[in-house]
Amino acid sequence: MDWKLEVVVVPVADVDRAKVFYEEQAGFAVDHDTRIRDGLRVVQLTPPGSACSIVLGTGLTDAPAGSVKGLQLVVPDIDRAYKELLARGVEVSPVQHFEAGNRVDGRGESWNSFVFFNDPDGNGWAVQEAPGRR
Repeated sequence: MDWKLEVVVVPVADVDRAKVFYEEQAGFAVDHDTRIRDGLRVVQLTPPGSACSIVLGTGLTDAPAGSVKGLQLVVPDIDRAYKELLARGVEVSPVQHFEAGNRVDGRGESWNSFVFFNDPDGNGWAVQEAPGRR
């Protein structure tokens, strides 16, 4: 039996602001924006090519806005991802790698090149180069 991660709830303070960020700046597709009832709104967005989505909304979680850290995307070309995020207006770190447990500017060896960014609430994302993945 397959167990697939389908959705991750990302706590935000302002759903509309976060939706704009993820759609227009991060490039995620809006799958739906549904108001189920007063106090319950679900906005589902999916990164390009991903089988897993994120959900923003109201009435979904008690977690504080900005409290999710370590969300990770993988891409085949970290330099291209960096340039695309930068062009979309995302405040993104330079390409970095880990060396002796510390983040150091520049590309690393295979599987060790990243960029990092936060959404407007401070939820933290890493983008990792995954060579050979399509």
